[in-house]
Amino acid sequence: MLWKEILIRYGELTTKGRNRKDFIQQLKRNIKYIFSDLGSLTIRAERDRMHIELNNEEQFEVLMEKLPRVFGIQSFSPVAICEKDMGSIQQLAQKIMDRYKDQQITFKVEVHRSDKSFPYQTYDIQKAVGGYLLKNNPNLSVDVKNPDVELRVEIRKEAAYLMSEVIYGAGGMPVGSNGKTLLLLSGGIDSPVAGYLMMKRGVRIDAIHFYSPPYTSEQSLQKVKDLANELTKFGSTIRLHVIPFTELQVLIKDTVPPEMLMTTTRRIMMKIADKVREEIGALALVTGESLGQVASQTLESLTAINAVTNTPILRPLISFDKLEIIKIAQQIGTYEISIKPYEDCCTIFTPANPKTKPKIERVVHFESQTDFDEYIERAVKNREIYTFPEKQQTADKFKHLL
Repeated sequence: MLWKEILIRYGELTTKGRNRKDFIQQLKRNIKYIFSDLGSLTIRAERDRMHIELNNEEQFEVLMEKLPRVFGIQSFSPVAICEKDMGSIQQLAQKIMDRYKDQQITFKVEVHRSDKSFPYQTYDIQKAVGGYLLKNNPNLSVDVKNPDVELRVEIRKEAAYLMSEVIYGAGGMPVGSNGKTLLLLSGGIDSPVAGYLMMKRGVRIDAIHFYSPPYTSEQSLQKVKDLANELTKFGSTIRLHVIPFTELQVLIKDTVPPEMLMTTTRRIMMKIADKVREEIGALALVTGESLGQVASQTLESLTAINAVTNTPILRPLISFDKLEIIKIAQQIGTYEISIKPYEDCCTIFTPANPKTKPKIERVVHFESQTDFDEYIERAVKNREIYTFPEKQQTADKFKHLL
């Protein structure tokens, strides 16, 4: 097999100070988790780079397919290795460039010589390798400014390392390096994208969903499970807390005027989510709200919703327009799931003219006429818990989190 390892570059992680090692170790753990099906990977984590040793072609193909989704990786390259003599380096360079033999392309040779005891200077290596390739490959020509292929040769103490590709990764921070949050996950387009963006900043997420049978179908719940499962491909397990919401939703309808229905519903959801957040030790709540997108997402509505908790509410999509959100959803693979025609509980009892500028005093006045606390406690207690990826599901889905 031509490639012997994959070289990973950290990007943003290199800007970290004394705690850089913690971020790198988290990335290493995430890679081992994501590729656990491949068996035990040999990974060397250095200050500025990480190396994954390759054992077979199948392992290489799987790594190349999934590494672009791993947060914390700026870029990576497949690497070929040979002894440190010029003949071996030239022959290995030829094997690499054979992959382009049916194309008319330009190239350049870039050399990094960290082993100063190697008897050739940087320019000598460039000239010897480049000249050898030009002599043996009539399809190649040199372009030192903007080549189609940059063949990089690194001379280290133990061997010579050659690579010709730089594949961009997902960037961001390793999932799990910045704490845990609870994502309010509906079946729509926005909230999965919000979860994805939080994971990109290194945040581990649990998700909570409000389920109102018979007003919402089993298919609507399955859609949310599919969305949670889809998000796990970015490097973390996700627990989904499904809240039985029918009783509360009917009670809200009977308690507040129709135009305030959406505001009170969101406020009760926040109260429930905050209790679950506290139980699981999460530090914040995350929503997919975008300012002005719907009636419940005006500044006045958001202020009224925020008033029920002192917990930070993170809204990574707050300034995004719908087309921007859809584009990300398509890129990460959640869009086709989200647009399946199964409605979530937020569409139930939706008034024709909801309040866009609700007065907190009036909202509190109507809510105070009913004691919601008992119902909220019961909903939290009776929630079902699912763990994704699905292969990790356990039989105790009704059991409370420890």
